[in-house]
Amino acid sequence: MQAIAYYILLPLLWLTSLLPFWVLYRLSDLFYLFVRLIGYRKSTILESLRYSFPEKSEKELNHIKNKFYRHFCDLFFETIKIHTVSAKTMKKRVVYKNTEYVEEWFKKGKDVTGVLAHYGNWEWVPTVNLHVSAQGCEVYRPLHNKYFDKYMLFLRSRFGTLNFKMKSVLRDVLTLKRENKRYFLGLISDQTPGKPQIQYYTEFLNQNTPIHLGPEKISSLMKNPVVFLHMDKVKRGYYEINIIPLEENPQDTELHDITNRHVKLLEEIITKRPELWLWSHKRWKHSNPRVLSKKPDDK
Repeated sequence: MQAIAYYILLPLLWLTSLLPFWVLYRLSDLFYLFVRLIGYRKSTILESLRYSFPEKSEKELNHIKNKFYRHFCDLFFETIKIHTVSAKTMKKRVVYKNTEYVEEWFKKGKDVTGVLAHYGNWEWVPTVNLHVSAQGCEVYRPLHNKYFDKYMLFLRSRFGTLNFKMKSVLRDVLTLKRENKRYFLGLISDQTPGKPQIQYYTEFLNQNTPIHLGPEKISSLMKNPVVFLHMDKVKRGYYEINIIPLEENPQDTELHDITNRHVKLLEEIITKRPELWLWSHKRWKHSNPRVLSKKPDDK
């Protein structure tokens, strides 16, 4: 059944990707009405918002939820568009800022680890190869549906990005090092670790939160400078990614220092524009207790 669904949907996805952006955004507007009508993961979104922003009223939280729905629908069609969009167009729509910082490290023979999150449109981050001289790489978690996993890998590699599985990322980056190829490794930091993989909890958005230690461990082991990729939405269909220096010598830092710093930075970013984060994800399903400081109904 998975194969049948895939081969039926693939031509439709391709045809949709051929539509100009303005048509895609009209479709997104219609999709938004549908998503809002059915209340897609409404309980999960509002529960997480209540814990994260206990000072906000229900009216304010619902406003954030609806703004998230609108952005989420845009993200859906923007991801499909990757299938056929040109590199020239994408270079205009995703602008990387402060690339000179990482270029200096590449010139020194150093590779760089970039920490990012499910914020903005993370599926457009692999355009990094259009902006820097090193090989863009990212770590991904395979989908259960092998056919759509293949489709997403195709989208994520369209502009030359290499995709490494979590379990093989160290072997893959060591291969690049042996070949003397400079790389820029992107690691999404805000996924929920599987319960057996949880090694560390910290406070994030007022909640006891399990955190992946991958960015800290890999950068320390490989002695890669660490940056944070802050992706902001300038306007519909246009993003800026600011490369923020985080740590130049990760191997010399205290345990969990890098992790706590990128978590705190992401928290600040989300607090300023919460609608751009992926609230439909069950981020705190392995958090017990969930709240460290105060409950959502505290005044």
